[in-house]
Amino acid sequence: MSAAGLSGHLTRHQADEHDTAMLAVRLAHAERLGNMGWAEWNLRTGQAIWSDHVYVIFGRARGDGPLGLPELAAYVEACDLGALDQLLWTVVQGVEPVQAEFRIRRGGEIRNLRIVLEPLMAPGGPIGVHGVIQDITGRRRAERIMSESRRQLLEARERAAEERHVMLAMREAILPEPTGSLDLPGTRIAVRYVPAEKTANLGGDWFEAAALPDGRVLLAIGDVSGHGLPAIAHMAQLRHALVGLTMTGEPAHTLLSWLNELVLHRLEETTATAVIGHLDTATRVFTWSQAGHLPPILVRDGVAGQLHQPRGVILGATCDQPYQLSSVKLQKGDLLLLFTDGLVERRTRDIDEGLNLAVTAASHLSGLDLDTGLDRLLAHIGGPNPEDDACLLAVGL
Repeated sequence: MSAAGLSGHLTRHQADEHDTAMLAVRLAHAERLGNMGWAEWNLRTGQAIWSDHVYVIFGRARGDGPLGLPELAAYVEACDLGALDQLLWTVVQGVEPVQAEFRIRRGGEIRNLRIVLEPLMAPGGPIGVHGVIQDITGRRRAERIMSESRRQLLEARERAAEERHVMLAMREAILPEPTGSLDLPGTRIAVRYVPAEKTANLGGDWFEAAALPDGRVLLAIGDVSGHGLPAIAHMAQLRHALVGLTMTGEPAHTLLSWLNELVLHRLEETTATAVIGHLDTATRVFTWSQAGHLPPILVRDGVAGQLHQPRGVILGATCDQPYQLSSVKLQKGDLLLLFTDGLVERRTRDIDEGLNLAVTAASHLSGLDLDTGLDRLLAHIGGPNPEDDACLLAVGL
């Protein structure tokens, strides 16, 4: 061979060695990334060959050599030995590749393995077995975590649905919503209670509309701070107290002063807002007072606007600030809309924007059936509030 030929042969040999080395590096890298390795067992001689990563999977020193097929059982958990026996019996039949999962104990911890075995065939039958072994412990752990998370989520949803059912049932027992419109003397009244979309945010919104012994009509609406069963319980106490105090015939600002005393001394760590008014159906004069609450909307001849608000602080804040009265002369065909802040206040918009939407929607209520009108108003302002419940009381003359 010439010098040039010898040089070319050596160059090609070195290139082949380099390619082989690079292939080995890439294969080892792929095994590490996939947490897997390969193995071969000679069924005639019993000889076994393992790739480096199979030793890692079994936690076995490379100097100790590979395990033979019968020796695998010493590593496998007792309850999974049946799966291993079935796998080995099937593969030596020499039909097709087979696979199974079982657990091994490695260094005091349980590992999940997936093994795929394929018979190496010869004219007389299988002479060996080729296998791929993968550690899937991380995958199974993630699946268990996901399964547990789904289970906990379903349980939480079931609890939330049950809590919502209980809270709505309590509200219904304490504050039943009327069917259709209420026809009190000289008025038409419709009510809507719109629960928050989130169960935990069901709160203490309430209303009251009733004929009084002196011929007037009591109109009231309010909102107790907080959410859930405590707010509903406080709402019940406040509303029932108002119903009893109303029988005294005292004006609205006096009733609010008494309710303020109740909140301060009996409903600890609680505040509330309210509007209380009396409508004289003979004179059509509405006399009202408020405690930190949004004023009612008056709709007249298709024009809507909020009433001028008398002074009054939130219930439960202080006992030093008196509540004021305000009066408005209503006309035939007028409509009053009392509401809680859940109607107009949203996390995604400023409260003034919500009020403007409510006023605009209210201007279209004239001439409509009250129930239909309230449904349209709720749709116009964006439907139920995800974060807070809302109560509406519409009064038509």
